[in-house]
Amino acid sequence: MTGGTEDGLTNRQARSRTRTADDQAQQPSLLRAVATETANPLTPVLLGGAALSAGVGALLDAYIIIGVTLLSGCIGGVQRHLADRAVADLHRRSAVMATALRDGEERQLPSEELVSGDVVALTAGDVVPADCRLLTARGLEADESALTGESLPVAKDVAPVLAADLADRTSMAYEGTTVAAGRARAVVVATGAATEAGRGAQAGRGAAAPVGVERRLAQITRTTMPVALGAAGTLMAVGLMRGRPARETVGAGVGLAVASVPEGLPFLVSAAQLAAARRLSTQGVLVRDPRTIEAVGRTDVLCFDKTGTLTHGQISLTAVSAAGRSLALERLGAEQQDVLAAGLRATPRRRRKQPLAHVTDNAVVAGAEEAGVHRTRSAPGWKRSAQLPFEPSRGFHAAAGRSGKEWVLSVKGAPEEVIQRCTSQAGRKLEPVDREELLAEGEKLAAEGHRVLAVAERRVRKESADEEKLTDEAVGKLGFLGFLAFSDQVRSTAGDSVRELADAGVHIVMITGDHPQTAESIAKELGLINGHRVVTGAELDALDDAALDKVLPDVGVVARSTPVHKVRVVQAFQRLGRTVAMTGDGANDAPAIRIADVGIALGGRGTPAARAAADLVVTDDRLETILAVLIEGRAMWASVRQALAMLVGGNLGEIAFTVLGATVSGASPLTARQLLLVNLFTDLLPAIALAVRAPHPEAAVRLLREGPEASLGAALTDETAQRALATATGAAAGWLAARLTGRPARARTVALTALVATQLGQTLVIGGRDRSVVASAAGSMAALAAVVQTPGLSHFFGCTPLGPVAWTIALSAAGAATAGSSLLPPLITRMEALASRKKEEPAAEPSHGKEEPAPEPVTV
Repeated sequence: MTGGTEDGLTNRQARSRTRTADDQAQQPSLLRAVATETANPLTPVLLGGAALSAGVGALLDAYIIIGVTLLSGCIGGVQRHLADRAVADLHRRSAVMATALRDGEERQLPSEELVSGDVVALTAGDVVPADCRLLTARGLEADESALTGESLPVAKDVAPVLAADLADRTSMAYEGTTVAAGRARAVVVATGAATEAGRGAQAGRGAAAPVGVERRLAQITRTTMPVALGAAGTLMAVGLMRGRPARETVGAGVGLAVASVPEGLPFLVSAAQLAAARRLSTQGVLVRDPRTIEAVGRTDVLCFDKTGTLTHGQISLTAVSAAGRSLALERLGAEQQDVLAAGLRATPRRRRKQPLAHVTDNAVVAGAEEAGVHRTRSAPGWKRSAQLPFEPSRGFHAAAGRSGKEWVLSVKGAPEEVIQRCTSQAGRKLEPVDREELLAEGEKLAAEGHRVLAVAERRVRKESADEEKLTDEAVGKLGFLGFLAFSDQVRSTAGDSVRELADAGVHIVMITGDHPQTAESIAKELGLINGHRVVTGAELDALDDAALDKVLPDVGVVARSTPVHKVRVVQAFQRLGRTVAMTGDGANDAPAIRIADVGIALGGRGTPAARAAADLVVTDDRLETILAVLIEGRAMWASVRQALAMLVGGNLGEIAFTVLGATVSGASPLTARQLLLVNLFTDLLPAIALAVRAPHPEAAVRLLREGPEASLGAALTDETAQRALATATGAAAGWLAARLTGRPARARTVALTALVATQLGQTLVIGGRDRSVVASAAGSMAALAAVVQTPGLSHFFGCTPLGPVAWTIALSAAGAATAGSSLLPPLITRMEALASRKKEEPAAEPSHGKEEPAPEPVTV
């Protein structure tokens, strides 16, 4: 029994059984983070440049390049280490908790602390925390869909089974699966990477192709590297053709190639995602993996239940209908009270005032207490002897008991399920047309925004205590009594959130178990029906996958749904190439949450299974918070775009200025060391500060329009070109003005200052409201000024201390270029609008010398 006993382990035994070295190696390490950050695809270019510099005798330049590479790796490594620690903290906060026996007592432990030999207790709704062999089991069923794909719960038993397939190993419970019913005790046999789920994850590790922003970064790298290397080659060729010394020419070319490498690029997206995850944690949203933020930003379909998200989640009994007359709870008549009493009999009893599993059951109990109705009304001395609990596939709850000499069967459930089992009403036989009228009465209540349950009974006079066995088939020949009407008020802010999501291009689908009329009434109030239709779970069952794919884009509400329908809806949207977010709170929602691109658990009332399956846990269950999550995801795309445009555009501007200067003067305007300084001051902290800054609250509506295509498509290209043009213009203007007024060393220093100041100025224009952006830009500019103005250090980097005139030239050129870059987009937009307007104007036809007759006046 893996060295333990049925009473579990002692704390000393547990401490002695450590996790595998592979698990321990995954702990955040600063050294590993620095190594990871240094070993990126751009490093070989930097090391190649160092080798080339050393080859022509410029050993000091080679050392500087290596030093800059290591410094960049250290800065990025420290940030990555902090990010890894934050991610580890998020994982600890979202850990699956397990009930384990330690020293003979039950304790709540994170699943990561379990070791082989631990004994754990499992109950319905729990997530299995590790691979376990069953010791005891009572009615245990497990949902293993996450592991085996089996959609139906699997019955479990302690009897040992030798089977090759996981689905056939009924004496085992596996990590990540969910206890659907029953309870058990089990001994842990495997944890971490040694579990079946862990081995599957290891086998698939690294197989996934890069998506979204990662793919775009790879494209940018593939595009910019040839440009950088080509520019460096051009610079060296021009210098050699002009007769410049080989050492000077090669050094300048290497410096340009190295300076053109955007060192901050690999960490940029990770930093932006982590920053968004940390901001969301302050708003009550737990993000298990910061990479989820990227998928959130791509989400264009959102599926959720209305209860608690669109509504307050507090369903209450508001009216009771009997004999075609519906009365409010506070003024029920005798007939309505009889209906409520029968509905109460068909409701489970609360134990020690604990809430019941279903909100409607809680509402019936609370409503009966408020109305002063007892379950023995119209059935004196009634005592339950058998019951059939509510299940989505059953559609009703039934309870049977004796009242004197009568056997009374009370049923409460969905009108379409209950009414079809009724054969009479008030002693009168029900014909098919009567059933249609009753269904229409229920639909009328549903159309008023109520959730509706039908109540029926069957009474059989029996002298003996023998009673019918209560099965689904035995629930028939009922007498219809009436309806119970419930309501849950829509949140006042939900409508605005729905409209904002729709304006952002998100297709919202409300999936609910409610009656179609109830669901449609609420959907209309929220604007979900605008251009969309309502379908039922039964209608989905009648469609194959191909037909469902055609219908689904026009669907806004799925009523009378089950968890299986949620899975089908998510899978269908994914087949259509959509990015789907799925919300839920129950164990039955876990499969749909798990397979969605973004699984969102409503943590306020969510089960452990739903939380364990989710990528995000929203603790307040509000749609407004889900909207905030989407804004953060979309804002990440905008921030990354602006940071990328700053990085890549700035480097392209450096290339353009350097090649242009070499063409004009025959030599690079900046030395290799100066080009390295440019990268050091502009590529790391300022760009990352742009990527991690918080979205401005006033920009929420604009940010919702961001996304993969909007952010990293033409917009990125335009902004990159804009930054490149401004950078090259600012540096060239400062350099040319300084050449006319002073020595070459002074002109180089002015060009260096103007180049860095232009990029930092654009950084401030983009994110100047953010303190970290201002601090990073100010710090970089102060560091540059210290290098330039310190005599020995200035000489080392080929600079000369500047006077007031030179500083004025440099800052004026940078300021003019930055201002021009801000004015350019509106000017281009206006010119494009004028050009488009001219194209739409009809061309005037020639008059051939004859005037057109004036139009006759129109009398109004």
